[in-house]
Amino acid sequence: MAETCGSVTGAVMVLGLHRATAESTTAKLREPVYQATAQFFAEFERRNRTLICRELLGCDIRTAEGMQAAKERGLYKTVCPKTVRDAAEILESILK
Repeated sequence: MAETCGSVTGAVMVLGLHRATAESTTAKLREPVYQATAQFFAEFERRNRTLICRELLGCDIRTAEGMQAAKERGLYKTVCPKTVRDAAEILESILK
């Protein structure tokens, strides 16, 4: 919905599944997830300047005009694949 990039959201889910356990019931026990997420955010922002979809795309896809502009400019075929690739590369480096 033009807030956090879907590539980022998916990566956070992967990090949670990889770093958390059934015993991760307190903030202290979730610390490995928080640390990995902070590391991911920092690297993603270094590569892309932001985590926010509308800032990455340069238009607000919450509006019909913004959605149309994104389609006309081919942003789903240029910007989005790059963010997915970046997210996968960053995840790979964190999960090694």
